[in-house]
Order: sequence, then structure tokens, then C-alpha cells
Amino acid sequence: MIAGNVSPSAASPGYGRSNRGRTLWLAAIVAAVVALCALSLAIGTRDVTWSEVLAALRGHVDSIGEAAVAMRMPRTLLALFAGAALGLSGAVMQGVTRNPLADPGILGVNTGAALAVVIGVAWFGMTSAHAYIWTAILGAGCTAAFVYTIGSLGRSGVTPLKLTLAGAATSVAFASLVIAVVLPRNDIAGGIRSWQIGGVGGATFERIAEVLPFLLAGLVLGLGSARKLNSLALGDDLAAGLGERVALARGIASLAAILLCGATTAVCGPIGFVGLVVPHVCRLLVGVDHRWLLPFSALAGAILLLAGDIVGRLAARPSELEVGIVTAFVGAPFFIWIVRRQRVREL
Repeated sequence: MIAGNVSPSAASPGYGRSNRGRTLWLAAIVAAVVALCALSLAIGTRDVTWSEVLAALRGHVDSIGEAAVAMRMPRTLLALFAGAALGLSGAVMQGVTRNPLADPGILGVNTGAALAVVIGVAWFGMTSAHAYIWTAILGAGCTAAFVYTIGSLGRSGVTPLKLTLAGAATSVAFASLVIAVVLPRNDIAGGIRSWQIGGVGGATFERIAEVLPFLLAGLVLGLGSARKLNSLALGDDLAAGLGERVALARGIASLAAILLCGATTAVCGPIGFVGLVVPHVCRLLVGVDHRWLLPFSALAGAILLLAGDIVGRLAARPSELEVGIVTAFVGAPFFIWIVRRQRVREL
């Protein structure tokens, strides 16, 4: 189940970074997460003071500003959790497939989860939040298996290029199916189209509480797969020789990515490119050791989604752009750069 032969030493110029340098970067990234959370609470259609932010954090909602901050709290938390989930899932997918272009959006996993949810809503009248989550996870899992099967056809087996093309074709086909399912249903079309863009607006603590167990399960499985992904990076034969159960290791890591992608898509809609951009940037900072790369990818994913949400609020005030649009503006050029840098003929 390997999609290429990228050695650890060749995968990133950040290989072999010192632990001291990584620790400094970790402190900087944590500080950036805290700062962006504060800005997310303070910035919106209504300007608030820092005293109102602090008062709202203490539970006060006496003024309009404090009430505005209280309404932004779940949105900020959702952006934090969803960004971390997407960043981590992208790093895990790239580790499992050894494919530098692996990403929940590019491989069609997000679109598969979205299609499953749309079918559930349109054909089966699905309304329960837990049903949304389980259906999205099932759709993500089935799509991942389908894309891998298509990408493995042929004599050469799975390659990064074949996997990427299979994912892109699947994503386009499933997006068309979503439109076909929604078109006859004017009663749900508006809500589905808005959800399809991908965003964190309208978040509530209740929605976060419903999806949080799935995100935590994916987080634990993903971070726990770090050593196994380091072994898989050496190749299946060498990993097996070191005592690694290759199929089980890849299965657990894949399950983590599917849980994270499916749960995030259920609550936010399909948000693309976070899982592509973040791991590549983190490799430049901390190298290819997954024990460092995975937690850094989670934190950096939170940074990207928080920053994207803030930019979306500022770019179209008093209205706003959904964060899925902002990440597309960032990720699409990055994807082109990665393809050119990796020289797609050699993938």
C-alpha cells in the first residue's frame, strides 16, 4: 500500500533539525495559536474592546460587545479544532501513502463525506447531528478505499501520480453527484450549498460537543501512529524487518485520518487544502520525523484555519467570506507549486 519511494533524507530539507530548534518553533506556534484565538474573539462585524473580551471570557454578557464575543467563542473553538484535525489528517495521509500531494480534498475524501451527508439528508431525511457525523465518516472511509483501489490498478501498482489523478477524478465526479442530488430538492438546496463551501460560521457549543469525541479519537490515533509512520517511511520490507505490522500500522493511521476528515466535514463542510499546505510547511520547520511533524501539523492547521476565518471576516465587512474560500485562495497556488517542485513526471 505504498505510493512512492520517498526516503526520509530526501523528503524535506528540514530532516535532522535539532530538538532545541524544534522546541523554539513549538513555543512560537503555540503563541501564534493563542494570539489568533484572541483576535478571532475580538474581530468581527462589530468591533469590541479587549476589556469586553476579558469580561466575556469570565462569563459576562452585560453589553452588546460582550454578547458579541460570547457568540464568537464557539466559532473560534470550532476553527481551532477543525484546523487541527485537517492539518493532522493531511500529515497522516502523506505519511501513509508516501505521497507529497495527499490531502483530504485532493484525494476526494472530503467530497465523498459530503456526498454521503447530502444523500442522507435528501433521500433519507437525516436530521440528527450524530447521523451526520457517522454518515460523513462512512462516506470518507468508502471514498478513501475506492480512490486507493483505482490508484492501484495497473502493473506499477500505486504511485503518487495515479493516486492523485484518481482522487481528483473522484472528487469531480462526486461533486457533480452532489449537485444532481440537490437540484430537485429546493427545500434543502440553499442550506446544502452554503454548507458545501466550508466554514465555521454558525458554530455552537452543542455542535462542538457532538463532534469532539470523534475528533479526539482521531487525534489520539493519529498522534499515536507517529513511530509507525516513521517505520513505514523506510519501506514496507524494512519496516516489517524491524518488527512492524505494516498492514495494521497503515490501517490504524488511515482510520485516524478518516475520523478526522469525516467528522470535520460533517460539522464544517468540505474545507480544502489545509491538509496539503500545512505538512509541507511544517517539514521545513521540524523535518520529517513524525513524532514532531504530526503535533506541529495539528497546531499549524489550527493557525491556518483561524487566520483564514479572520481574513474572511475582514475581507468583505460587514459581510464575510467563508473560510473554505480563503483556504482555496491559499492552497490552489501552493498545490501548483508543489506539483512543479516535485516534477509530476517523476511522481
